[in-house]
Amino acid sequence: MVEKEDEVTVRRLAEFKALLEKRVKEAETELKGLRVLLEYVDSSLLEKGFRKAKVLKPPEAVMETPPRRPEDYARVVPLKTVGGNLLANLYIAEDSMRVVLAEEKGFNVNTPPFMSFLVERVLAKMQEKDREAAENGEITPEKILSYDISRDGDEIREITIRNVRDERSRELKSTIRWTLEKMYEKAQAG
Repeated sequence: MVEKEDEVTVRRLAEFKALLEKRVKEAETELKGLRVLLEYVDSSLLEKGFRKAKVLKPPEAVMETPPRRPEDYARVVPLKTVGGNLLANLYIAEDSMRVVLAEEKGFNVNTPPFMSFLVERVLAKMQEKDREAAENGEITPEKILSYDISRDGDEIREITIRNVRDERSRELKSTIRWTLEKMYEKAQAG
């Protein structure tokens, strides 16, 4: 009698296992499809000029983290041209950066290489790598790099970058300085 009960239990467990495997396979297929759709929407938004950071953040997440004031940052690094002209002040905290551009320089968002290099090739690529790392479980979704560009019309006022990992801090600092210097040179020549 005990053997028949064991057989029935084993048969039911095997049926349940097959059902679970089928459901997992369906869920994985659905997830792959959703990821493909998300990539399509992301690339479409980038083509239309939107940044992924704005799209991915729910409004309440933005409101939960108030912007830092300059005095909240651990150190301030002036970003200057080779000739000594101040381009911006870089405020550095443990995991974020705030670039406050020199107002008198009038940096325009449309001046290369700002959008084509700094935003699309550097910031968006770092964000994409973080998104992949989060999907693979290497980092939590809250640690994905995000950025905001504050503007007054076409004039850039400041850039805030959050979730900056230590290994990226130096690269971002030099990339931002180089970009601003090239923009300043173009403005002077134009």
